[in-house]
Formats: sequence, structure tokens, C-alpha cells
Amino acid sequence: MAVTGNRRPNIVLIMSDDLGYEAIGANGGTSYATPVLDGMAAAGIRFENAHVQPLCTPTRVQLMTGKYNFRNYIGFGLIAPDEVTFGHLFSDAGYRTCIAGKWQLHSYNPPDEMPEARSTGQRIEDAGFDEFCVWHAHHTEEKGSRYKSPIIYENGKFLENMEGKYGEDIFADYIIDFMERNQDEPFFVYFPMALTHRPLEPTPDSPEFDDFVPPSNLTLGAGTWAELEDWDDDARYYKDMVEYHDKVIGRVNAKLEQLGIAEDTLVIYVGDNGSPVEVCSIMHSHTEVCGGKGLTVDRGTHVPLICSWPGTIPSGAVTADLIDASDFLPTILEAAEITPPEDYFIDGRSFLPQLKGETGNPRDWIYFHFEPMSGRVHRFARFIRDHRWKLYDDGR
Repeated sequence: MAVTGNRRPNIVLIMSDDLGYEAIGANGGTSYATPVLDGMAAAGIRFENAHVQPLCTPTRVQLMTGKYNFRNYIGFGLIAPDEVTFGHLFSDAGYRTCIAGKWQLHSYNPPDEMPEARSTGQRIEDAGFDEFCVWHAHHTEEKGSRYKSPIIYENGKFLENMEGKYGEDIFADYIIDFMERNQDEPFFVYFPMALTHRPLEPTPDSPEFDDFVPPSNLTLGAGTWAELEDWDDDARYYKDMVEYHDKVIGRVNAKLEQLGIAEDTLVIYVGDNGSPVEVCSIMHSHTEVCGGKGLTVDRGTHVPLICSWPGTIPSGAVTADLIDASDFLPTILEAAEITPPEDYFIDGRSFLPQLKGETGNPRDWIYFHFEPMSGRVHRFARFIRDHRWKLYDDGR
């Protein structure tokens, strides 16, 4: 193990938003340039069969707790107020902890739609992290832009003078500063990125960025989804967003190298669900794959999973082992040598042995309980899948 002396490893968990398996060059994607993630795969390990839930909240709750959704899921855009997350577990174990990015787990529904569910989720202040810098900490009608001129809540106060700034850069800046301040002790960073979720908009690398006015800041205070999202976006910007998100990840990785702690740090990158359905990408220069976000088909659940840990993960490794969203918590706990409380039940299975080049205990199948409980998405499905087949509980 590459950890210096008796130091426990740092953990950096990065999750993109609405970016499927087909978007990454290392996976055969040819529509977008992703040199940073491709480089991570070349220097680390790439998983070919990582599947998560088709929507963000079901995946995030499962990821943060290691439990299948039938055990602890309470509704879309929510995590139970008393839920113990990996933020609590790492903080209690003596790690310095930070979250920067999208929260959206305290209150989701606008005032005129499902008001009974408002403010029923966990406050970011109660999620177990020492520090936070997040978008959508409170009500949906208050969230505004996550990209240009964003509304960001940092350690109990809203940031000022955000005009013209870019949300993902602010999150990366915060993480970089956090790592620098805590480089001499083990830390856990959770980076649930805003990119590449709608609205599909120009990035700072897009020619149109300077003149662009984010429409989500013009609908603040609206009472319904129709009013809040009364804007058009443009799928042609998805390419810019994918490539900018790769660039931001590169900044985080470069800081680890600069600080000389890359060999002490496990970096995990994963997607939260499939790409948007309106976006079609090309794989292997000839096969079109359209996004399946919200759908239980493979296009909705199949996501990139790439891990790096110089000196510990053999370079250029590729595995076909099945991974689901419940497996991340036990993996990072094992890497950090953290034993959860005896009464903390975990459905997931650690894939740390696979990261080290060992066989481990790979899954024969993975399980999904998908019940988003959203006013806008009414699908329900339970199914299991192996490498070849998928079986739904209704016999499909």
C-alpha cells in the first residue's frame, strides 16, 4: 500500500451528473474529448459493468449509505433527516471531511406541488461533513443557477458577488483549498458535480459564455415546475459540458500531484445515472447510443467507473465485475480501515480487492429497487441482472 507511514489514505469520490458510460473516451466514446478520465483509466482501473439507479436521488441515497432503496429511501430530492451517511462515518473516524457540489437532498418540490414533502430531507449542516460548499441546499424555488452566476451555500452562508462566475469552478476551488489545508492528515472529499445535468448551457470554454444569461436565475421564486423550468436549453452544449467537467476533474488530480499526496489518495469517479434522453453519442466511431436517464434499460443505469491510486492500483486494469451503487460505501470504508457501528447494515460489497489487482468477492448479480416517488416520475421497478440477463419482478 502506498500510504506514507501509518497514515490512512485520503479518499476523493467524484460523481458526475447525467453522464452515461458511452460519454468517456476510455470506454470507447468518440463524441467528446475526455483526456483526464482517459488518463485515469490508463493509470488505474476501469470497470465495464458498473450500474446505478436511473435517476440521481435513488443513486445518491444508495451511494451515501450502502443500502438498497427499499430500506431507507423516502422521496425524490430527499434523504432522511436521521440517516447516517459516509460523511458521518468518516468524520467519526477522525477524517477531515468536505462536500462540494450538488446537494438537493433537503427539499425538492416547489410550493404548489406536493407541499407535504417540502423540507423533509436532511439539512446539509446535518450530513456529517466538516465543511460544505453546495448548490441547492434549501428549497427548489431558491436554487437558481448551478452554472453561470450560481447560487452557492458555503458553510452556513450564501456566497456573494457570483456574477459571471461558474459553479463547477467554485466547487473545484473549494476542494483544492480544502486538500491543501488538510494535506497532512487523512481527508475524505465528496464531489457530486453539477455537470453535466440540464440546463444544457455554455461553459467558460464556450464562445457564447460571456453573453449568456442563465435562465434559471430568472425563474427564482416560482411555485410550479412549469414556471421554474420555463426555459429552453440546447443539446449542442452537452459536448462543451462533458469536456469542461473532464477539465475540472483534472484540476483536482493535478492538486494531489502538486501536494505530493497522489500515492496516498484513492480517487473514484462514477456517474449517477445515464445521459439525458435528448443526447445521442457515438461509440467506437460508428455506434449511436442515446441517453436513457430515468429508464431502467442499460442506457439509464450503465455508467463510467474509473479509479486511480498510484502505487496501489495496477495501471491499465480493466474488469468486467458487476458493481452497483451500494458497493461504494463498503469499498471506501475498507480502504480507510473504518469499521462501521455494529448496527449499521450495509447491502453493498467492497470492490477494494479488485482495485488492488486481486480477485475479491465479485457479484453474480446486482439488485435494483427503483421507486423515485417524484411528482414528475411515477415509474416503479424491481429487477436483478447479471452479465447477460435482466429479470423484473413482474416476470419480464
